[in-house]
Amino acid sequence: MTTELMMVIAQENLGTHIEKEQEEEALKTCINPLQQAEEYLKSLVVETQDLASPVLRSASICTKVEEAFSQAHVIVVLDESTDKEVFTLEDCLRSRVPLCRLYGYLIEKNAHESVRVIVGGKTFVNLKTVLLMRYAPRIAHNIIAVALGVEGEAKAILARKLKTAPSYIKDVIIWGSISGNNYVDLRKTRVYRYESAIWGPLHYSRPLLNLIFDSEWVKREFVATLKNLTATGRQFGGILAAHSIATTLKYWYHGSPPGEIVSLGILSEGQFGIPKGIDFSMPVKFENGTWVVLTDLKDIEISEQIMARMTSDLIQEKLVALGDKIHFHQEEQSSDAADFLNRIPQTTFEKPQSLEFLNGFEGKTVES
Repeated sequence: MTTELMMVIAQENLGTHIEKEQEEEALKTCINPLQQAEEYLKSLVVETQDLASPVLRSASICTKVEEAFSQAHVIVVLDESTDKEVFTLEDCLRSRVPLCRLYGYLIEKNAHESVRVIVGGKTFVNLKTVLLMRYAPRIAHNIIAVALGVEGEAKAILARKLKTAPSYIKDVIIWGSISGNNYVDLRKTRVYRYESAIWGPLHYSRPLLNLIFDSEWVKREFVATLKNLTATGRQFGGILAAHSIATTLKYWYHGSPPGEIVSLGILSEGQFGIPKGIDFSMPVKFENGTWVVLTDLKDIEISEQIMARMTSDLIQEKLVALGDKIHFHQEEQSSDAADFLNRIPQTTFEKPQSLEFLNGFEGKTVES
């Protein structure tokens, strides 16, 4: 055998060996997705232990479905990933049902009887919440949806405009869907510790709409920026999501700051004219381990047109997901919406205007 032929055979064998190794690696990746997920969970446990937090007793993972939520006192439900490819909005809505049905069954079966369930994320948050209520009816009163992420984004945009801290802005109300067609209400919003010619003690505050004199910014840039940040499917940053959930949980156990309005997604019982049976974000306060809807707030009426637009989407999401409706028909923005934007008068120093903001799939509306 010549040297040249031996070199050719050696190269072929080497090439075959490399190809086999690549095939084996690819096969491992395909065969062991669950094993990879388990390794990722283990790394999260290690990272949690690295916190060396004085309130952390232990951290563990669960990889057996039948053992999920065992004696859990608090359950946090985030956006889920799915292996099933969906091509339509209707398929996406229906794909939420199997997992929520499974979660609901396991929560009622395994969790502590006083378990508290918090639903977060940015994808059909209200729908997932109401489905969990449906499939875990025994603890439905203890299932809520987090709205503080959207509330925080609105406060941050306003704070940048006023050159103040977001924490100094209070009482922004989020109405409706947390991850879709919602209504950001600034009529009760107040600003504390604002540096201006008028100054007072720490508890002194001023109406936000008295301080923003650029009404065009309020009507255009604020609305557009918030719409982009709160678009369905757009993920919160990890810090914002964690803080929103932790703050909601703290309020649930220890109460919210006295006199402060908090937005929360809960099951409607007909408050404010909202249809019963949908999960709807509304103003509440936390006290004594539960929440109280602030139905006594004055001057927060919402027009029938805007209420219908918000509730229609949430009702349709539920009906489509459960198979009671085939197609989702998005509520169209009324032809009067553009006129509203043009008819709002300029803000004056003497008499500030009251504005409300609608954040929907189709756009945002400002109403005077």
